[in-house]
Amino acid sequence: MPASSGRGPRSPAGEPPGDGGPEEAAAYIAQNLADLARVARRHRLDMLVRLLEMAQMEADERVRLRGKRNLS
Repeated sequence: MPASSGRGPRSPAGEPPGDGGPEEAAAYIAQNLADLARVARRHRLDMLVRLLEMAQMEADERVRLRGKRNLS
């Protein structure tokens, strides 16, 4: 996975995320999609904004659902 942009989950030692499995991957993807949507919005790429936001919602939902399963 590429180096983190400085945002998102980090290990207790402050290192960027590694291969923490599907939950960490979904969180990483959601954060990057949010960044890309901001760029698309700034340039008025409306359809691209919608698509990126939908993908971000899906990634956020995956993280949320996995978190619920881990609490059970």
